[in-house]
Amino acid sequence: MRTLFDPQKLLIIAGPCALESRELAFEVAHYLLEIQKVCPEVEIIFKTSCDKANRSSVHSQRGVGFDQGLPILRELKESTGLPIICDVHLPEHAMRVAEVCDVLQIPAFLCRQTDLLRAAAETGRVIAVKKGQFLSPEEMRFVFEKLKIFGATEIWPMERGATFGYHNLVVDMRSFPIMRQFSPVAIFDATHSVQIPGTSAGVTMGHREFVENLAYAALSAGANGLFFEVHTDPDRAICDAANQLDVHNFLDVVRNCVRFWLLRRTIENA
Repeated sequence: MRTLFDPQKLLIIAGPCALESRELAFEVAHYLLEIQKVCPEVEIIFKTSCDKANRSSVHSQRGVGFDQGLPILRELKESTGLPIICDVHLPEHAMRVAEVCDVLQIPAFLCRQTDLLRAAAETGRVIAVKKGQFLSPEEMRFVFEKLKIFGATEIWPMERGATFGYHNLVVDMRSFPIMRQFSPVAIFDATHSVQIPGTSAGVTMGHREFVENLAYAALSAGANGLFFEVHTDPDRAICDAANQLDVHNFLDVVRNCVRFWLLRRTIENA
């Protein structure tokens, strides 16, 4: 199986938080394809979640579900050629999602769930695993080692902020050089890192105005991949409405990120 990560390109994972509809997925994918065409320095992976199982409230929408969502993702992959990443929450989801998607994402709260890690690794797909808000970057080494033992060959650890008291996340920029000690890839989840969890009647709030600055800082610190949730109308998204970026303006964000990434590569290679 080919390696998805190309060290000569900036890895960009982008797409809507939840798979709300076929129309939304394809519209966002269209914009991402255009960005890919004009930014040859990046490798774009389309992301979404068929089933957002880790919502704050039982009343929150979760997306279209796997039965409806996986056929949509298969069609999108075949028509656009974009690789696909989707999260899994239970071991029994892993093989089913792997039949369609190129990358399986392990949510942050589940990053130490051994049975889930084993099931994901045994699919043979790339595994992207988010660092739990409760873990140090050093502790991600043990998550990485579990996946390796279970047979995963390409593993992408992601930083998405650490819990700081109640309702706040902070990003330790040391995470990226630390995680790159045991992984060639260190990805920054820029949009989840600006969340303010549980502050509005069961709805996660956030500060999207800080997304770009944190992305630039992460690239300067050594991140070589970025994760963004983007939407055609973020304020109307069914989840993470306060954090997602408007895909219509995303090209400028990507271009600026490429500039920081290229500067960091110049410094590393000096």
